[in-house]
Amino acid sequence: MASLLRAAATWRLFPWRGYCSSVRQGKLSKDFVEALKAVVGSPHVSTAAAVLEQHGHDESIHRCQPPDAVVWPQNVEQVSRLAALCYSQGVPIIPFGTGTGLEGGVCAMQGGVCINLTHMDRILALNAEDFSVVVEPGVTRKALNTYLRDSGLWFPVDPGADASLCGMAATAASGTNAVRYGTIRENVLNLEVVLPGGQLLHTAGQGRHFRKSAAGYNLTGLFVGSEGTLGLITAATLRLHPVPEATVAATCAFPSVQAAVDSTVSILQAAVPVARIEFLDDVMIDACNRHSKLNCSVAPTLFLEFHGSQQALAEQVQRAEEITQYHGASHFSWAKEAEERSQLWAARHNAWYAALALRPGCKGYSTDVCVPISRLPEILVQAKEDLKAARLTGGLLGHVGDGNFHCILVVDPEDPEELHRVKAFAHQLGRRALALHGTCTGEHGIGLGKRQLLQEEVGAVGVETMRQLKATLDPRGLMNPDLSSDFLRPGEGMVLTLQMKVTLRNPGLYPKTVLLVGTPGPEDLPMVNIIYDRLPH
Repeated sequence: MASLLRAAATWRLFPWRGYCSSVRQGKLSKDFVEALKAVVGSPHVSTAAAVLEQHGHDESIHRCQPPDAVVWPQNVEQVSRLAALCYSQGVPIIPFGTGTGLEGGVCAMQGGVCINLTHMDRILALNAEDFSVVVEPGVTRKALNTYLRDSGLWFPVDPGADASLCGMAATAASGTNAVRYGTIRENVLNLEVVLPGGQLLHTAGQGRHFRKSAAGYNLTGLFVGSEGTLGLITAATLRLHPVPEATVAATCAFPSVQAAVDSTVSILQAAVPVARIEFLDDVMIDACNRHSKLNCSVAPTLFLEFHGSQQALAEQVQRAEEITQYHGASHFSWAKEAEERSQLWAARHNAWYAALALRPGCKGYSTDVCVPISRLPEILVQAKEDLKAARLTGGLLGHVGDGNFHCILVVDPEDPEELHRVKAFAHQLGRRALALHGTCTGEHGIGLGKRQLLQEEVGAVGVETMRQLKATLDPRGLMNPDLSSDFLRPGEGMVLTLQMKVTLRNPGLYPKTVLLVGTPGPEDLPMVNIIYDRLPH
């Protein structure tokens, strides 16, 4: 164990030296597990099968892929030591928050160590006059807003689940309030990140919480949405907002999907400062009626909410009602009391569970895309037709004020043919979004299922740029390696140019010494002599 800890401390001197070849096969040595316990204490390390299974999946349909061990660090120093230890031994590192993701981002297909950050749950600093707060990764959205209750401030980014705030940053989450307050990306001011080798990075400088900057690269933006592939987020400085003086919500039904979405576009074009504008098709509103005891018309429906002063709300409400009625809205219902609004938005946030209730015993699969708002009616109508053609059970809903919507499908995970149709539908929807100059995911992230779509979205140069960034920050490809395998797969583009050089035995055909790109196999040995050598930086 002592030798393992010494190896972690000296890793930077010998970055490609291997100490634990068996870990790639999903086996951690007893000494390695003891070394983990030496860092965080025995009670905070588990290799129990039930615990591993719990950490091998999220809310997605992807099958459980458990890690080899789970650790619960108590502070950033322990996270740094764990990262250095794992990296020195070539052990994959999988960050874990609340496990509420929808794209398989925590599946440990190569095994490794899952670092559960939920025990780090302190709110480190509240700067009320600067509208900012610093939180550790175990703090959830609801916990923060409870803490802020008497301050007159709140954090509005609301993905529905009570997700961890640093996990939300890692997946570039957003939610129902994004049309008014922006996504998590616009509300993160600074991040504290433990890099793969254990180094500590403050993306905007230690302790800084300014509103804007023109100083250097936007490192904060680099880590927002990185899905645990570049480092472990151990603290986030977030932007807060004043609690609105008054709030009003409403629902209205429409004769068609086209009419509902056209109404959304008209409201935004009229500059009505709507705080939330959510769409649910007839399937989803019926499911929510049953699950959450609502009494809405079973038709394409908009949920709206407005924030502001009493006088401003009266004007907003009047203008929104006029626009929706012009597009054929009916059953317009206002919810002014807090209890009514809470019931309405609880139903919207529980839409996932309402959809699952459509086919008890089946699993849910949710995919999302985002397009320019002007193309939203086109893709929503087409998606509805594609669902029927694919003979799938599911509905459409989403944050249509941003051009972002979801499709929740309920599928039998034991039916390969149905799973194939689900996958085909999801890829078709992603490609339709790309064809309309949109993105394959507005907020769920890439995860395991959208890596090919990401490559189509950003193009060859974009993929190569991402690969180079990944290789620079994580040269061994150990941070959440399954999510980044298409960018940094050993043997297929793994750039080792800073750690390795090759002297060719046939210099008549090739330059005498070249930099190696890729990992040679045994068949390459007659041709090349690999010299493991730390090149000057």
